[in-house]
Amino acid sequence: MIKDSDRSAALTPEIVKALSTVYDPEIPVNIYDLGLIYDIVIDASSAVGIRMTLTAPACPAAQVLPEQVRAAAAAVPGVASAVVDVVWDPPWDRDRMSEAARLQLGMF
Repeated sequence: MIKDSDRSAALTPEIVKALSTVYDPEIPVNIYDLGLIYDIVIDASSAVGIRMTLTAPACPAAQVLPEQVRAAAAAVPGVASAVVDVVWDPPWDRDRMSEAARLQLGMF
């Protein structure tokens, strides 16, 4: 997938907003603020590719979260399709969380 800068500028904020409505069922923070989304690529046809990870390889939500992420991105007006790739490199760690997520979880 070749990134289209104009489409990315237009759609990325809305995709991020949509992904911020998806929560890990074990952690009361959305997956975007948790740092589980590594990359969002949008091509000229408005197809979206998302690279994400999970908090651990044995995460109980491994079967559910990627589909929720795909559905949230696909529902954004202007998105033609969405594909999610779950990756393990680099591994997720708490340093990837936003400041808001750390505050919410009491991890100053």
